[in-house]
Amino acid sequence: MKNKKAVLFPKYQKIMERVGENIKLARKRRKLNTIQVSERAGINRRTLYEIEKGNSKVAIGSYFNVLIALGLQDDFLKLATDDEFGRKLQDLDLL
Repeated sequence: MKNKKAVLFPKYQKIMERVGENIKLARKRRKLNTIQVSERAGINRRTLYEIEKGNSKVAIGSYFNVLIALGLQDDFLKLATDDEFGRKLQDLDLL
């Protein structure tokens, strides 16, 4: 069976690019170079480069390892925590 490639629409790609830029800025604020972060994250420098560009084809585990290397692993827990729409749907189900 052939794998389907996920299509990421341009407006969502912009979000990924912002995430990559935020990771790059966090690395630079800590005065860490790409070699240091990639070694600490257990990835190669090319993968780190792709993460900092916001490439959606990079595995989410690699993004997480970079966050760990930067001491930002708790930021990962913030994903989807404020699910306002989901809570509204849940409340409607209760009625």
